Amino acid sequence: MFESLSRSANRLAVPVLALPRSVKRVVVVALDIALCVLSVWLSLYLRLGDFVPLSGAALWPAIASVLLALPLFIRSGFYRAIFRYSGMPAMVAVGRAMLLYGVLFAGVFTFWGVTGVPRTVGLIQPVVLLLLVGASRAAARVWLGGLYHLQLRKAALPSVLIYGAGNAGRQLAAAMANSHEIRVIGFVDDDDRLHGHVLNGQPIYAPQMVGDIVAERPVSAVLLALPSVSRQRRNQILTFLSQFQVAVRTLPDLSDLAKGKISLSDVRELDIDDLLGREPVKPHGLLLNLHTRGKTVLVTGAGGSIGSELCRQILRTSPRCLLLLEMSEFALYQIHRELLGLEGADGVEIVPLLASVVDHQRVQEIMDTWSPHTVYHAAAYKHVPLVEHNPAEGLRNNVWGTRVCAEAALRHGVRNFVLISTDKAVRPTNIMGATKRLAEMVLQALAEQVQAGSAAGAAPHGVRTTFSMVRFGNVLDSSGSVVPLFREQIKQGGPVTVTHAEMTRYFMTIPEAAQLVIQAGAMGQGGDVFVLDMGEPVRIMDLARRMIELSGLTIKSDSYPMGDIEVTVPGLRPGEKLYEELLIGDDPRPTQHPRIMRAHEQFLPWEPLTQKLQALALAMAVNDVPVIRTMLRQLVVGYQPQGDVVDWVHLAQERDVAVADPR
Repeated sequence: MFESLSRSANRLAVPVLALPRSVKRVVVVALDIALCVLSVWLSLYLRLGDFVPLSGAALWPAIASVLLALPLFIRSGFYRAIFRYSGMPAMVAVGRAMLLYGVLFAGVFTFWGVTGVPRTVGLIQPVVLLLLVGASRAAARVWLGGLYHLQLRKAALPSVLIYGAGNAGRQLAAAMANSHEIRVIGFVDDDDRLHGHVLNGQPIYAPQMVGDIVAERPVSAVLLALPSVSRQRRNQILTFLSQFQVAVRTLPDLSDLAKGKISLSDVRELDIDDLLGREPVKPHGLLLNLHTRGKTVLVTGAGGSIGSELCRQILRTSPRCLLLLEMSEFALYQIHRELLGLEGADGVEIVPLLASVVDHQRVQEIMDTWSPHTVYHAAAYKHVPLVEHNPAEGLRNNVWGTRVCAEAALRHGVRNFVLISTDKAVRPTNIMGATKRLAEMVLQALAEQVQAGSAAGAAPHGVRTTFSMVRFGNVLDSSGSVVPLFREQIKQGGPVTVTHAEMTRYFMTIPEAAQLVIQAGAMGQGGDVFVLDMGEPVRIMDLARRMIELSGLTIKSDSYPMGDIEVTVPGLRPGEKLYEELLIGDDPRPTQHPRIMRAHEQFLPWEPLTQKLQALALAMAVNDVPVIRTMLRQLVVGYQPQGDVVDWVHLAQERDVAVADPR
């Protein structure tokens, strides 16, 4: 009952608060006039014990009350802040005005006297009027004050436009109706049939009006409520919005929103995958399930960006057992906990295994215990400058780790072994790329041995392991990607660092890359090098500028020194190259999947390769980095190291020698 009355009172208060200020003043002045008359009438009743009509002599105190009270009330500022006039200062002002009023009114009707009006009315009426005026202000405070201050707070909130007046936009606006963070001031939609209409109390504008709205009102962000729009169209909208210096936020796609109603928490930062302008291809169900459904699958590097996404995708195919091999305890804990909470985890044995891929005994023990059907080898050191500063460890982990896992797979009858490679393996200029190409060569040579039936340590029961590798470029939001780095730099106010103005990179979303890796592995016949179609390369400088603009900020430059974020170009780091390639040769062959190509790459046979690796191991044992680089140039076609040796240990040893022998 009480809640119903409260809601009704609030509904009545909204149109009152919406009245123009001049109308509000007229209403309150009329109320005070009525209170003056009412207080005189009540005073006569209290004095005479009976209600008397306000006529004849009884009319004079009513007229006098109005003529005395209104000027005093106006002078005291009663009507300058109508609904905000509350609290102790307001009550003191009311008391002060009523004291002066009481002296004047009593002076006329008590001390001087008016025929036909009892003298005590001059004392009673000011007290009654004080009570009525105070009560009216308190009532206004209770009834209207909360809503008034709520409106003030909402007016101070950041204003946003919702781009998309469809179902997603309506749900988002409804979710934000009671938000204490942001407020919606309108919708924008491409459908000209909706322009000029009102949705959820907010107008729907044409896209061409966004500039005028931003100029007139402090719009802080545009929320994209377009979950079903194509990536190409989304890219066009983002290009259009980037000129208005407003932050852009977005909703997930339809598949992420299919399970429930949209909430404010669904709004997320705009990721650069929204700018790729390329639609992901729907995965091929047969390829996705062929080597995972109902089988035991091992993922090395399971806590990394690609490894963890491979685990998520594999879990959706309902494997019998999913083995997570990871060297980092914390990363393993995180991915294991996440997978246990995902849909489809019931009925799947998920085993977290702490291990390094270079630990021969531990890897053999794991393979022997579970005999996995498929291995996805994602464990690698991939950060180019770090590997350049620690080349022996990069070699040991990326090449010897791959060899240890591959030979264990052979020995224990693994059906499919898939190496996650990189575009940096093509004509590399850094140690990391050279080690990944050498890891590919190890698998190619082993695959040739398997096909010839002479692989050392092959499974005694005659199971032939199919080795394949999948090569692709950067994945968005991975641990080494520039996207999270740029986002953090923008959040901190800059500067955003782009190592070279002309640097370009291929980009792909992590889920899409993981799905394509699984599908490519299912097409392997032995020694295949699969290359993923990454679309067009992205210029990193354009990427940085786009991210700044879509954060609602401006770029600081010599021509615009008042900008928000500066972009600096410190130069290429050790081992970095301007452009990445996906193919060593020029003869990619199509496969049954439109986004996966099969490359034909030259390699060394197993015997001469193992001899070279033994010599390389000797150089690694003494950390002779110049010899390591020379041998890698002999082994890896196209490897051209740039700059001097930057290995920390090697540099420190040279410095110590120089200090000991200053000659």
